[in-house]
Amino acid sequence: MDKYRALDAFAALSQSTRLDVFRLLIKAGEAGMSAGNISDTLEVRQNTMSANLAILARSGLIRSVREGRSIRYFADMNGMRGLLAFLMEDCCGGCPELCQPVLDELVCT
Repeated sequence: MDKYRALDAFAALSQSTRLDVFRLLIKAGEAGMSAGNISDTLEVRQNTMSANLAILARSGLIRSVREGRSIRYFADMNGMRGLLAFLMEDCCGGCPELCQPVLDELVCT
């Protein structure tokens, strides 16, 4: 991921509702969630949610699949990995053991 793509992702996540959406979709995992369910869960009006989902999609942090008249959204794990890799690429000054505590925190338990 380059610096400008990372800046887009950070800008998308810098708004409270969008950060909540991204975290919710990470929790939803492979099942994802419909736009309506996301709106209902976070108690956000659907037109407002639609704008926030579009920003997250443009940033590469979420993806969507049309299911008839509905759209299901998913956290884009490749986008998230790219952002994390961007943050960590210069980590530790050549001493990987310094980064191990951070990596241990990132591992799902």
